[in-house]
Amino acid sequence: MHVGVYARASDEWLLHQPGIDEELVDTMASELTVTSVETTVGGTGTVGSLAVLNDAGVVVSDQVTTSEREHIAETTGLPVAPLPDSINAAGNVILANDTGAYVHPDLSAPAIETVESTLEVPVESGTIAGVQTVGTAAVATSNGVLCHPKATDEELARLADHLGVYTDIGTINYGGPLIGAGLIANSSGYVAGDETTGPELGRIEDTLGYLD
Repeated sequence: MHVGVYARASDEWLLHQPGIDEELVDTMASELTVTSVETTVGGTGTVGSLAVLNDAGVVVSDQVTTSEREHIAETTGLPVAPLPDSINAAGNVILANDTGAYVHPDLSAPAIETVESTLEVPVESGTIAGVQTVGTAAVATSNGVLCHPKATDEELARLADHLGVYTDIGTINYGGPLIGAGLIANSSGYVAGDETTGPELGRIEDTLGYLD
């Protein structure tokens, strides 16, 4: 299951598409120790691809409607900002925790300013394993970053320095390289796609600090 496409979490909140089984939502919220928020972005359920959040704010695709934006803001109490760029699938193009954000290399200056001011973190641009959609190529928490298996040592070192946490490579869903599509995680826990193997789970738990 590509859980990262349909939901996105911070240490406080889980944004997820409508229509997910209530018991599954409760399980996810319990594992992550968060409050769940059902929403669409731009009328679609691919919330994980279109939104990114940390403890300071939420950045969403500029296709977000006024009612969606108000719902997320009123429920979470966080500022919600549309990404002012033609490259605006925020969850796909922004990798962020509470220390920093790492973004698609072609993101415009106004978009970078929006990320900085809304998430209240410094921003750097780059790739992971040559992949420009860095939000699909990795998952970041306040404890670690798990990256595409072909991420270079230079990319891992840059991420570790900018996001202030340990970084490593891994896979998801029986060898899938796009970590962000198959994993939701925060500092309390994680939810992985149901095809994820035991060794993959072990790498997730080690890299993101759940074994400490």
